Amino acid sequence: MNKAIRLLSAGIAMALVASSACAMTDAELKKITEQRFLGDRTGACVAVAVIEKTVARAYVCADAKNLDRISAKSAFEIGSISKTMTAALLADLIVQGKASLDDPISKYLPKDAVVPGFEGKPILLRHIVTHTSGLPTVPDFSAFKMENPYANVDEASLLKTLSQAKLKRAPGSEFEYSNYAMMLLTAMIAKRAGEDFETLLQKRLFTPIGMKNSYVNIKPKGIDAAEGHTPNTKATPAWTFKTNTAGVGGVRATLDDMVSYVQAQLGTSESAISPALKLTQQVVKTEANNKMGMSWMLAPLDNHFVFTHGGGTGGFSAHVAFDLETKRGVVILSDTALTSLGGLGRRCDGKTKTGPTSSLRGHLQPYARIRFENFC
Repeated sequence: MNKAIRLLSAGIAMALVASSACAMTDAELKKITEQRFLGDRTGACVAVAVIEKTVARAYVCADAKNLDRISAKSAFEIGSISKTMTAALLADLIVQGKASLDDPISKYLPKDAVVPGFEGKPILLRHIVTHTSGLPTVPDFSAFKMENPYANVDEASLLKTLSQAKLKRAPGSEFEYSNYAMMLLTAMIAKRAGEDFETLLQKRLFTPIGMKNSYVNIKPKGIDAAEGHTPNTKATPAWTFKTNTAGVGGVRATLDDMVSYVQAQLGTSESAISPALKLTQQVVKTEANNKMGMSWMLAPLDNHFVFTHGGGTGGFSAHVAFDLETKRGVVILSDTALTSLGGLGRRCDGKTKTGPTSSLRGHLQPYARIRFENFC
């Protein structure tokens, strides 16, 4: 049986492994997924895909009677995987000659914006997409709501947070995951492109690669917004975002659309956005010397790297990984927030991650009461 993907016993991560001559079938993937999920105490439902020359898909629930909760028409909150799509839009601007990773962020902000620096060193776009900007982890929460924390964060509050920020070190010198910085980048991309973020996603990314059923705030006809759950099986409200801050984690997508996204990343489908996607996969250099693409984490596998990113909101968890060398990928979408139980991103040997990804949960832990740990 093909072993491109191995389902883990600790959490629900899958890892890309050695190649095999035979493609995985839907039935094989369903069997593997059921071994992990049937009877799981979280009550989670998951949509899983293994992408090779063919695609295997499975929809499984801990309790089989809940299978009507998800289907091919279900759009899941993908959380921080949205950041990789935001990076793709920035890369698209770079390909068009409208931006550069070496641009200071002040170039993309209102003239009267107060932008922090450190000893004369400005924050550059490359620092935003590698989480080395030194900007705060989260924005100002004067309008904070427990169950939907980002709903009232707008461009004005982003600029307020920026004006109050103080850098403790030079930009680029240290990895520190920042949801706030990616929200700011969303607004900056929209301003530079002259269109709102959702319109840009649809025109420049979703339409070219065939993601017909993905969205931020404008749900396509015939698509169902999956309901999220906490790990105690309780339904929980959706997380919502202002359109021009949503690049941090506001995208909803179906399993098939995420398959199309991975296929585009692998280069098995070519479109107008392909050069930008390839650009996001290049290692972005910073003084910190972390191995990162543009918002993509690079996980070591044998003698190369796998591109990966997890995501989560108050009621959902998600994970995407793809291997350019073997042309394989995996997508896992869950209608239950699982980060507090280990999430979807553990290594295939069950050990703790190393590198930039290892610091995410620890850094966000002080915010656990408002579930920011679900956003790494």
